[in-house]
Amino acid sequence: MIVPTWMWLATIVGFVLIIIIDLVIVDRRPHAFSTKEAGVWVGVYMALAAVFAVFLSLYFGWTYGGQFVAGYLTEYSLSVDNLFVFLVLMTSFAVPAVLQHRVLLVGVVIALVLRAILILIGAELIARFAAIFYLFGAFLFFTAWKVWISKDEDPDPQGNGLVRFVSKRFAVSPNYDGTRLSTRVAGKRMLTPMALVMLAIGTTDILFALDSIPAVFGITKIAFIVFAANAFALMGLRQLYFLLQGLMERLRLLNYGLAIILGFIGVKLILEAIHETTSLNVPVIPIWLSLTVIVGVLAVTAFLSLRSGSVEDSSGEMETR
Repeated sequence: MIVPTWMWLATIVGFVLIIIIDLVIVDRRPHAFSTKEAGVWVGVYMALAAVFAVFLSLYFGWTYGGQFVAGYLTEYSLSVDNLFVFLVLMTSFAVPAVLQHRVLLVGVVIALVLRAILILIGAELIARFAAIFYLFGAFLFFTAWKVWISKDEDPDPQGNGLVRFVSKRFAVSPNYDGTRLSTRVAGKRMLTPMALVMLAIGTTDILFALDSIPAVFGITKIAFIVFAANAFALMGLRQLYFLLQGLMERLRLLNYGLAIILGFIGVKLILEAIHETTSLNVPVIPIWLSLTVIVGVLAVTAFLSLRSGSVEDSSGEMETR
């Protein structure tokens, strides 16, 4: 698959336009997002991803369209784990509800730029060293194990090295000043907490990218598809944050589902590495099976999480009575 330059440029310009439209239309009046409004925008971004998948399928073939869909679903599902971190960071920095959308928008832009750099590095490594898939596969196995055993581990905002570096070297105002990144206090220019929380969200995401980018490369080796899957997932993640804000604590089994997906893609990567670097006749997992496993695991995980939450709620009500 050879991606023409105009398609790269059109895709990047398209995402830039989406960000501008978001700033001009959606964020022109900072406000707390309702579940209904967030649901509408989640639907819009998913529809845009579906249109992009159809375009890829018609232009390059259904195999590549399927790779994008599988990569997008993988990235989106793994990104849901980010929402727990975003929630903790928002609470730690005491971000007002009316400013949270702007924080997420700028944080996502920072994350997208950093992920684009990682994707280019990953694509170059894959092109030069087919055996890198062994390393990616092993890393995904390790990550799957860490995700499986993870409990309610809250991230420490001060643990972010860049945030700690900035807060030590620049004066930071104790109060927000609307959406401004800096303000003047007693005649002295200071950063606002808004600047720090944006930086925290954008740079903390890179830790998740170290898991998700190899996972998507396990589905497709095409850097363009990996970038598009990441971009579409991140752009829709902001609205998903507001939609699932009340449900995140109920998705208690999500880490098990994500661990299974990561482990499955790790197996896929190892098999492809063996296929590429040896003469052994090993099976290669087709894209339709990847899609089936990803969708199936997510559906079962969500169903069991919500069901177990409902059972516990019912038990709690009975005990109260």
